[in-house]
Amino acid sequence: MRAFYHHTQTGAALRWGLILPAIGLFAVGFAARRAVPFVPLAALLAATGWAFSSLTVEITPTRLIWFFGPGLLRKSIEREAIMGVTPVRNPLWYGWGIHLTPRGWLYNVGGLDAVELALNNGRTLRIGSDETAALARALM
Repeated sequence: MRAFYHHTQTGAALRWGLILPAIGLFAVGFAARRAVPFVPLAALLAATGWAFSSLTVEITPTRLIWFFGPGLLRKSIEREAIMGVTPVRNPLWYGWGIHLTPRGWLYNVGGLDAVELALNNGRTLRIGSDETAALARALM
């Protein structure tokens, strides 16, 4: 099914916030000539930075789909389950990533802007976007 909305937001701060410490850990291990304990942690940080480096949102006639990076973590809901759509600004302490907030689940890679979805089961969730107005229009 062809998407009639497709947008990918990159999360440079999130990406580099994980990849730079990975490089630092590798450098410390190399300098100490004990790279073995540092390499797995550095690899894990780098892989996490890569996997969560972007958030793609697609809207098809029947579904809202969103996924991070290459699509390893993919979520979707039926559009019929969405009762309301509101562009919002998240407080700074909501942060980035995937986590539960007082307003429901948040999926975000950068910035503070998101679209809050009111679902027909009474729950809400927020999907971060650097083009909240266009995303909200596409869902209405």
